Amino acid sequence: MTRYLVAIHHPDDYDPAVLEDETMHRDISALNEEMIAAGIRLFVGGLAPVAAAKSLKAGPGGEVEVTEGPYLKSSEHVGGFWVLEAADLDEALDWGRKAAIACRAPVEVRPFLEYRRPST
Repeated sequence: MTRYLVAIHHPDDYDPAVLEDETMHRDISALNEEMIAAGIRLFVGGLAPVAAAKSLKAGPGGEVEVTEGPYLKSSEHVGGFWVLEAADLDEALDWGRKAAIACRAPVEVRPFLEYRRPST
């Protein structure tokens, strides 16, 4: 089984108090329950607004610069995500479709790279 990131994208000015209602919260909760019942959900998390982001960048001398805001300047950001374990990309896309409907937002589905422990 492969692990997949299912990321929800929001515009930078996304305001959950204005854009989310009880129906949407119920739809997302129902999707979470369905994922749990299917045994594919490994982790889920919502993220604070992009204004709360800090970016870190290593310099050539080993110093690390910390700046306010996201690393990439964009009009959209990841607002939340699931980590799923699915049989294949088609199954992950099926869950991504459900996420796009429940969250009423664009969704990105991307497989994780397999980590291979270095041989000793």
